[in-house]
Amino acid sequence: MTVFIYAVLIFLVIRFSVTVFNFLSNPKLPRVVKHYQDKVSILIPARNEAENILGLLASIKNQDYTNYEVIVLDDNSSDSTFAVVKEFCTVNANFEVVKGKELPQKWLGKNFACHQLSSFATGKYLLFIDADETIKRGLINSLIARMELGKLSLLSVFTNQVMKSVGERLTVPLMHFILLNLLPLRLVKLSKNHAFAAASGQCMFFNAANYRDNQWHERVKLQVVEDVEIMKLVKQEKFNAEALLANGLIYCRMYKNLGESMNGFSKNLLAGFGNNIIILLLYQLLVVVGPVILILNFNVALLVLPLTLIILSRIMISYLSGQNVLINLILHPFQMLFFLIISFISIKKHIFKTGTWKGRTIRTT
Repeated sequence: MTVFIYAVLIFLVIRFSVTVFNFLSNPKLPRVVKHYQDKVSILIPARNEAENILGLLASIKNQDYTNYEVIVLDDNSSDSTFAVVKEFCTVNANFEVVKGKELPQKWLGKNFACHQLSSFATGKYLLFIDADETIKRGLINSLIARMELGKLSLLSVFTNQVMKSVGERLTVPLMHFILLNLLPLRLVKLSKNHAFAAASGQCMFFNAANYRDNQWHERVKLQVVEDVEIMKLVKQEKFNAEALLANGLIYCRMYKNLGESMNGFSKNLLAGFGNNIIILLLYQLLVVVGPVILILNFNVALLVLPLTLIILSRIMISYLSGQNVLINLILHPFQMLFFLIISFISIKKHIFKTGTWKGRTIRTT
């Protein structure tokens, strides 16, 4: 037991050190005042998004960039997505909607949708975003400025998360918690090692020429966490890439309740750990189970350090991700419980091949 407790404490100190590095390095997308003129193709895969997508389209129309085109691909929706977008396009010349092809074998839905969208795009830059997002004034200029400064082939941005229900607050903050507690985000750009790879499919900004030369989505067509796999490939090919936090320039409401959140996160949680069940379970043992054991021992000397590091970590991560600090502190134990539950659901889905998303079975072979 003593060895295990020391292992928990050591891992906690390491994670805290990573969080401090992220906090001090402040890896947010810098806002700029310069305005660019390069054509940007904003590409939106949409499957059954009639309820969400008008908010995104309106936010694009109201932002401050002028030389852009918006292409929405209706990915065989069973709702009125195509009709809703088509009506919006009739009075907004920069917008168009196309019908996606039937999903072929050995492709996942979103990857194929993005691959198709790239073939319609004519811009110097390709901005892939999801239908449940909204963008703010300054986003596109800030993306281009960062691309030019770093001579990047890919810039990915982790969006600010909108949470309205208790179920969302119990689960959605886990995304930034895992990211900023495990990976020094600045190393995505600074290190050539592709092991330092992170990306968010909610905002992927590509140099179009580089994308066309490499067909990134086609190369990861069966990957559930295609965003991270693309980032790894970009770095392996020795291109420059970066991942940053959104800094209030793009928002996403991923899910609307606890059920949607658990289903969504369990879809790709294990894949985020390389589909290695042992690594995920070990992580849970050290991050979730370990602190519980420390608390149950009720040794004051053992409790002061871990509680202090956990509280400080949650404060820093909440600040960086633009989330409510107090709510995350209060809900932390419950978030960790649901993190454990989601992990077991993800493992179960992987073993029994029962993962689904938007009415489709997730095929990874």
